[in-house]
Amino acid sequence: MVTKKRLAHQKRRRLVHACACPSCRQHPSGRVAREHRALNGLIATTDERTRRLVAGFLARQHGPGGIALLARITGLDRNTIARGRRELRRPFFWPDRVRRPGAGGQRVEKKVRRS
Repeated sequence: MVTKKRLAHQKRRRLVHACACPSCRQHPSGRVAREHRALNGLIATTDERTRRLVAGFLARQHGPGGIALLARITGLDRNTIARGRRELRRPFFWPDRVRRPGAGGQRVEKKVRRS
């Protein structure tokens, strides 16, 4: 049996999103579907900030309609992709944190402890 403490230290795996665009549904083994699977595999391995930046960059490369297209391919929210595009316009810096202080879920120690 796996203990709670051991589960707390395991990294959560992000599931790879299955693209729902018409091209992928019609030709699931086609070139476009392979590209979308590769993109979703890449996005699944990144942290939150890098995920936003990659999606924002690709949406900007696509031009008008890029945010909607990337939202359909990756399953990310349109606002997340738009935020990534905005972050790319600012001067680049790499902060020590991925999230703002206080953001995210509760710490595991706080959840598990029941006195």
